[in-house]
Amino acid sequence: MNASIHPLLPVEIVLHPSWWHAHAGITFDEDFFYHPAKRVESERHMEAVLRERFGKHGLGADCDRDLPVIGAVHNAAGYLLSEMLGCEIRYQADAAPAVLPASREKLEVQPEAAFQSPAFRRYERLRDALKTRYGYLLGDINWSGVLNLALDVRGQELFLDMLDAPDTVTTGMWQIASVIERFATDVQRETGTSSISVNRVCRHFTRPVFLHSLCSVTMISAEDYERFILPIDAAWSRRHRPFGIHHCGKDPHRFASSYAKVPHLDFLDVGWGGDVQALRAALPNTFLNLRLDPVQLVTWTPDRIRETITRLVADTIFATVEELRKENASFHCTGT
Repeated sequence: MNASIHPLLPVEIVLHPSWWHAHAGITFDEDFFYHPAKRVESERHMEAVLRERFGKHGLGADCDRDLPVIGAVHNAAGYLLSEMLGCEIRYQADAAPAVLPASREKLEVQPEAAFQSPAFRRYERLRDALKTRYGYLLGDINWSGVLNLALDVRGQELFLDMLDAPDTVTTGMWQIASVIERFATDVQRETGTSSISVNRVCRHFTRPVFLHSLCSVTMISAEDYERFILPIDAAWSRRHRPFGIHHCGKDPHRFASSYAKVPHLDFLDVGWGGDVQALRAALPNTFLNLRLDPVQLVTWTPDRIRETITRLVADTIFATVEELRKENASFHCTGT
């Protein structure tokens, strides 16, 4: 992988907006995302809360600084690109912005129109205001993923389209991909990052990770992933290193052999419940980011948490060693 990571085992937490609303008084209205002064104030406040509660673990280091952070890097909130593609967004006090599917008659977008939309213009005003005030920008905005956005644009009829109109789906996916790539690379050019708002672990890498969110891939077959999305991931992995996939579902191992076909998969988010050993065997050179289920986590004892983390880390290590043993044995057999 053409990037290194600072800590040996970096750890991050992401708290739900309802937690922030209840314990820090933060309201996730439209101003939270787009008002320049509120944007800076909110991120500083969130850092202060993290410092107070989790400072001994290294969180909240920027609690005393006003920083021009353009997106909600402490939340998993994909909203802007959906709005740029014509979806309605409803802001909520204690939750991430809700995306209402546009439910178009077919999966078709006009990439240039997305960058002429009122949503993008509003983002530009935020960007320009922060840059004028501070002279630079930080952070990024969650750019979601191709399948996620395709579902936002077309709705659940997309699944029927995959059977009845596969060529239309393929064309629409590439149109969405072009919007994503232009947006994410433009943000990275301004701020130096593109995917911290997708996964905060990305901030520990010395080079920005281009992390593709495949939250909804758990709803399709591995064959459909390979037909409609793998070509895009393959192309991105050649152009954007390190390249990663965010798979927050419980079945990443179901796609292990498919993900192994991505030429340069440097980073993989492993959703809770994923078979880590199977993934490590299929992806020996990929950084595996292990995730815990927040619903179960609150019911576990400290010992249970410790045992689970130890087991997951051990699975990645032992699977790697076993794979190396097999390769070594194969080498010696060939040599003799």
